[in-house]
Amino acid sequence: MPDKSTKSFILRVDAETMNAIEAWAADEFRSTNGQLQWIITEALRKAKRLPKKKQNNGTEQL
Repeated sequence: MPDKSTKSFILRVDAETMNAIEAWAADEFRSTNGQLQWIITEALRKAKRLPKKKQNNGTEQL
């Protein structure tokens, strides 16, 4: 079973940016936290910075 642990941290965001994130989250029926996680994951994926995932048979995939 993959490790699904999460880490908490404080993020300071200016009010205008936070309002935009909250509106975007509402448009996509996500929580603000979920939207931030999605934004970060997408940025990491596009930059090819995410660790490679392992398939059940032990071979790696992107």
